[in-house]
Formats: sequence, C-alpha cells, structure tokens
Amino acid sequence: MARTFSSIGAFVGFMRGRVATLPAAQRRGLEQASEVVLDEAKRLPGTYQPGWPALQSETVARKATGDSPLLETGAMRDAYARTVVSDHEAAVGSDDPKATWQELGTSRGIPPRPVLKTAAVRKEGEVHRILGEAVFRHLSGATNR
Repeated sequence: MARTFSSIGAFVGFMRGRVATLPAAQRRGLEQASEVVLDEAKRLPGTYQPGWPALQSETVARKATGDSPLLETGAMRDAYARTVVSDHEAAVGSDDPKATWQELGTSRGIPPRPVLKTAAVRKEGEVHRILGEAVFRHLSGATNR
C-alpha cells in the first residue's frame, strides 16, 4: 500500500528520518550481498572454471581428491571470509597466502585460477539487486527483510 502524506512538510520530515538511518540499511544490504559472493567463492574450488588450465597429471596423481583444482583438504576454501568494513564497503577474501597465489598466479609456475574475481563477476547483478532493494525498501519506509 502506498504511503500518503498530509503535507510536503510531513513528507520532508519522513525523508529526513529515512536518510538519517540509511547507513544501517546500507550495512544490512552489504552483509547480505557479501554473503552471496562468499557463498559463490566457496562453491568454486574443486571444479574447473572457464579459463582455468588443467592440473598437471603429477598433481592429479598425488591428490586424494583427484582432478579437483584448488581443492584437497578444503582449508583454502574454508579460509574465504567476508566482512562489512563500513556503511559503504564490504570485503570478501582470504588471509591464506595460497589463496592469493592461486587467484593471481606466481612467477614460479602457478597459473592464475581466480576464485574471488569469478565469484564477484558471476554475482555482480545479484549484488546490485540486493543493494538497490535494501536502499529502496528503507527509503520507501518498507520493512527490511
């Protein structure tokens, strides 16, 4: 149901209150959006993604999980995490150096197998939708879900 106002002043007062509390709504949206990217990042290790080179046959032979790129014990996958840094910024990443080596590749022969970039690109539309809806719901006075 549409909200109605008895005067321009009532509308201005309503909007002042909504704008003043907007950072909390933005934070809630970032929490939800970063969780979507994190879930996708944790889903990727173990299955080939477009552009990822095949594992060397020696690597496949020694791995208990076989031909499963970036997945052996699950430790690197489980090290991915998210945090909301501010009302305007969230981060998804890992403090495991191996995750960085795999994401970017190394000069010592590890080819890049991007997980975070792939997850972010795949979920970009959903992230935009989540953030847009969070701000819209808040500014319109609708209950945040």
